[in-house]
Order: sequence, then C-alpha cells, then structure tokens
Amino acid sequence: MEESKADASELLPKENPGPVPLSVRRAKQLISLFTMVQNPNMTHLKLGEVVVLPPLWIRCDGSDPEHTYWLGAEPLKAGNKIMGINLYTVTCDGPTAHKTCFANLEELKMQHKIMHHSSVVTTKGFAQYELLRAAAIEDTIVEPESNIYVDITWNTVDKILETPPLISAATLNIALEPGDPRSPVYQLYRELQFLLALAEGLKTGVTKWPEPLEPESAVELVQEFLADLKKKLDGSCVSGNRNGMEKIKCDTEAVDSSIKSIFSERGDLDFAEQLWCKMKCVSSYQELIACFTLVLKALECGEIQPWIHHGSSSLLSKLIQQSYHGKMEAVSLAGITPVQMLLEIGLDKMKKDYVNFFIGQELATLTSLDYFISTSVDLQEQVHCVQKLHHMLEIMVSCTVLLQFKHESLFPWTQICIKYYRENALDEKHVFQLPVSSALVKKFYQDSHPEVWKVDISSGHGPKEVKTTWQVSTNPPVEHMMSNNTGLLSDSTVNAGIEEKMYFITVVKCSQVHFR
Repeated sequence: MEESKADASELLPKENPGPVPLSVRRAKQLISLFTMVQNPNMTHLKLGEVVVLPPLWIRCDGSDPEHTYWLGAEPLKAGNKIMGINLYTVTCDGPTAHKTCFANLEELKMQHKIMHHSSVVTTKGFAQYELLRAAAIEDTIVEPESNIYVDITWNTVDKILETPPLISAATLNIALEPGDPRSPVYQLYRELQFLLALAEGLKTGVTKWPEPLEPESAVELVQEFLADLKKKLDGSCVSGNRNGMEKIKCDTEAVDSSIKSIFSERGDLDFAEQLWCKMKCVSSYQELIACFTLVLKALECGEIQPWIHHGSSSLLSKLIQQSYHGKMEAVSLAGITPVQMLLEIGLDKMKKDYVNFFIGQELATLTSLDYFISTSVDLQEQVHCVQKLHHMLEIMVSCTVLLQFKHESLFPWTQICIKYYRENALDEKHVFQLPVSSALVKKFYQDSHPEVWKVDISSGHGPKEVKTTWQVSTNPPVEHMMSNNTGLLSDSTVNAGIEEKMYFITVVKCSQVHFR
C-alpha cells in the first residue's frame, strides 16, 4: 500500500519499485476503510473530528479478470469540508498489436454516459511522438539517455488513434545529455571535458590528464607555434593584424558538415586562445610546465609580441600586457599556478565560442548572456556557467540540425533555456518544454505511430466532474506490471512483413461517493 499526492488529471501516480502489490480484494477493503474514515456521517465510530487525509493509491497485482493494477481514493473537498470521495480504478492489458483489442470511441462514450447518468460528454485527445527516430538523420543522433518528444493535445476526438489535427497545441520536450560521439558538437564537448578536468584539479590538487591523441605532443605544438610567431615578428609582420594571422583550426575541424554553417570557427582567436588550442592536448603536469616555460621565456626575451583581446583578466593576458613594456613580474610555475593559467585561457576562449554562436545566429544578445560570461564569480562558478552554455548549445544545435527548425522557433526557445539556467543549477537531465506549432512538427508524426495516445471522456463540472481515460502506450504504464508479466513483453505481431507497433492498453475509470 502507498500514499501519494496524485492529480486526478494524471493517468497514474509516480512510483518507485519495491512495495508488494496486493490482491484487488484486499485493496478494496482498504479503500472501503479509507472512505469510511473520511465520512463525517460515521459518528457512531466515535472517530472525533475528521482530518482530511492525503490521496491513497494502492498497488494491485493484476490477478483479477480485469487486470487491475491500481485502486485510488481521493477526498472531495469544498473548502475544509469533505463532501465525498473520488474513486479510481486503473486496469491494463497487453502488449498487443491487434487493433481488434482496441476500444470503440462511441462505445466508450456510451459506457461513460450510462455509468455517470450523463447526457453530454466532452472528449480531449493527447498524443506523444518520438521525434529523433522520425528525423532519421544517419549517424547524427543523441544518446539513448537523451530524448526529443512532442506532446500534442486537442479537443473533440473523433476516433481512436486519430492523427492530431493541425489546430492542436504542441509542446516539444527535450532532454539532451551531452557526450554522444556522433553529436555535431562533440569536439567542443571534449574541449569542455578537459576544462572540467582542470577545474577539478584546481579544486582537489589532482588533475586527471587526457590520453595523448595527437601525433605531436603539446610541447612540440607550442614550439612550432612560437617559432611561427617569431618568424612573423622578424619579418616585420605585425602580429596584431588579424587578417595576416593564420587561422587556427582547432575545435571545429571535426565538426559535421551539416553544422559548419552555423558553428564555424572564429577567425579572431588571440594569442591566448590559439595557445589553448595547442595546449588542450597536454597529457601531464610536466608537459604543462614545459609549455608555459617556453611561452614565458619567449615573452621575457621579446621574441614574440602577441596581441590579446581587450578585457581579458587571465594571468597570462596580464603578463602579455606587461611584456609590451619590457617588464614582466616573476611567475613561479609550481603547484596549481600552471593549472589555473591554462584553465583561465580555456575559459576565456570557450566563453567567446558560445557567445559567437548565440549572437551570430541571433538567438541571444550580449546582455542576456552576461550572467554566463561574468568574471565577477570564482573560476569554479565560471566553469558551471560554461557548462550551462554548452547544454543550451546542444539543444539548439539538435533543433537546428536534427529537426531543422528555423529562427522563429529557435529564438523563443533559447530565451526559455536562458531564463531556466539563470535561475537554476546545471541539470543535464532536465526536460525543457518548448511550445511549438503542430504544423511545424506534422512532418515528423503524420506517418508515425505514437508512443502514447489517449482520450479523456469527461462529464460534469467543477468538483462533480468525472473522467474516463483510455490509453495505449509502447511502454508498460506501471512498473509492477512489467515485473509480473515479463512474458508478455516478448509478444510481437508481423503483418504483411511489417512489424506492428506493440501497445499496452490502459483504462482509468473514476466514480464518486457523495456524503450527505
């Protein structure tokens, strides 16, 4: 037996596996006891003042002929007074692909009218479609832990499993967990992971260095980079001239061609950002020190005169500015100092990458992104803000590349994500709910089978409203059904060489007991 707060509009209460389900006979006894205790007319029981109890939901084992898996009772209140009890019965069968098992809508409406003595009923439809499979972009999908669904609701249902009309209200539900190697921005994700490793090393004193992946070591790459800058300086080439600089193709070289047009490499990388691109493959603390030793020596000797972006507050940027005047403060490359130096230039570079995307695609303004790129908080908090930016990037890239949505949809969705992350901590499992026109997603679902489809048949108004729900779903609606009926899950039907969608059929019925 379980108690939980349940909304009558919800099909089922949320649950955790564990409690043993009861027989329907035993569950009905408990529901009767609950109803009796809540009845203020039962004065002979001498229970004293009636206290409104939370809704009661009881797991059933489904062994009865109707396959009942939940019985529920919810007090019906008018102010602080208990007027009656709403009683719920949840039955479930399947899975099956045989549509002969599906109900007829007119019969469901008639059953509801007879049960509740109603002359008029209203219907409301709901359908949920998985958009990732429908998009079917080869080798460019997110991990199974990530999902993109669309929920569609509409009034006046004409038949079971009907396709939602274009006037329906639709909501995109996106839960994207970064890290799939097939993601168009996976290279940027890897860069972020190295940034996180540096931040963790700064906090704990132990840095987890990545395995060497490049044919050249970070030290060799830095040596070549410095030698090239020195040649340019010796040749009277003004290093501050951005047009004369060689573009450093770093984090976006391996980006899928479908996204290069919207996430292209920046051509304005300053010295520190280019150095990050060389040093992000550092594989040991000793290599880190060796790289920075080469850089500081080149600056001290005046072998290079690199340019940096205005406003950078990193230690390396300050040293570069000092080198312009021929005098640099001494920096000890010991302890966590070199780790912090690399983290700082990585943060600066990645912040500009994300800002470049959101502003370049006209999805946000610099003002709206201020919170995410602020340097007034400590480095650890800055890293968290960069993680938030990346999560938002993954969502917008998926909507653009996988689902091919346009700017008129992407802009308001970006604002929703920005607002959420300005107010909440990083949550890569969060489901973002983004409003969308059903016409925009029709191409994904019009020829697809829904993951969930249901119809609500209602009558009455206010506290006297009662509802019957008929639903099909590809997943078991209750966990204890799955554990008790694992044999059913192997059921499959092939019709004319095509495997039909397997559905569980769930019916929720509501009745009322009024206390006079």
